[in-house]
Amino acid sequence: MTHYREILRLGLNPDPQKRLSQSRIAQSCCVSKSTVSHVLKRAGELGLKWPLADDLTDVSLGRMLYPSEKDEDKPDDTAANKKMPDLERIHKELLRQGVNKKLLWTEYLEECNLEGKTGLRYSQFCYYIQQDEAKRNAAFHKTYKPGEQVEVDWAGDPLYLQGAESGRRIPVYLFVGVLSYSLYPFAEAFMNEKTSSWIKAHNDMFHYFGGVTKIIVPDNTKTAVVHGKAKPRKFTYDDPELNAVYHDLAEHYDVAILPARVRAPRDKNNVEAAVGFVSTWITAALRDEQFFTIEELNKAIHRKLEKLADEPFEKRELKLPT
Repeated sequence: MTHYREILRLGLNPDPQKRLSQSRIAQSCCVSKSTVSHVLKRAGELGLKWPLADDLTDVSLGRMLYPSEKDEDKPDDTAANKKMPDLERIHKELLRQGVNKKLLWTEYLEECNLEGKTGLRYSQFCYYIQQDEAKRNAAFHKTYKPGEQVEVDWAGDPLYLQGAESGRRIPVYLFVGVLSYSLYPFAEAFMNEKTSSWIKAHNDMFHYFGGVTKIIVPDNTKTAVVHGKAKPRKFTYDDPELNAVYHDLAEHYDVAILPARVRAPRDKNNVEAAVGFVSTWITAALRDEQFFTIEELNKAIHRKLEKLADEPFEKRELKLPT
């Protein structure tokens, strides 16, 4: 089911600073860019504005936007029975002068007819080309704007508390957030990696930063995205589906959440580097100290963060408004 409400929230937000590009919305909502374009165009024709009434669900919005049709730009379940285009050849052909997708689609249909197979609709044909190009472009260097995006994750290695009575070491888990532009980090320890801890970590992080970023990029942790049988569908997208509670947080703060794709390390390179950074300068620095409560440990972590905040702002050109 297309997340129409989320597309409209991100694309029709009355605050221009909180609107996203169609490409970003497509990534956040797990749809193609053309779907986003169609939905926003139809919303404009119908005079829809954000915020919407609470009773306007994705189902009712779908009927309102497309009363007698379904999204044609997304592959349907029958696509598996159709001849798939040679994306490698198409990529090379599109680099040649005068060659466009329409021409290649026509040639593709001729091949299908010769082989006695059913071809994809033009919208589906373009969708697969777009997905292929997105994967190729993912290797390019990314640029960020100050304060626009934060990457979040659980650190791999736990910290430990000292049991006051048992004397046993009790594992605790470190949440790490890092601003993508400046690499300015936040860290906080929790007794578990449950959703309640994940949500509290975000609240505390935004309080620590003194503001809310436009975009949050989490890793594919189960506290952020839906996994396994909870997400059944025949066609598999590269982008995961958000946990319902996490989606509520996004609406509360009016931000976009763009989960890192599976097996796409460049989507989360900053937070993974920050996890190692925090492990060196905070976790390792506290290795010889004993803490009996989570509050004591977090006070020590925050003292280390304050010390790190005094370090010079390096390797970024900071442009202040005039």
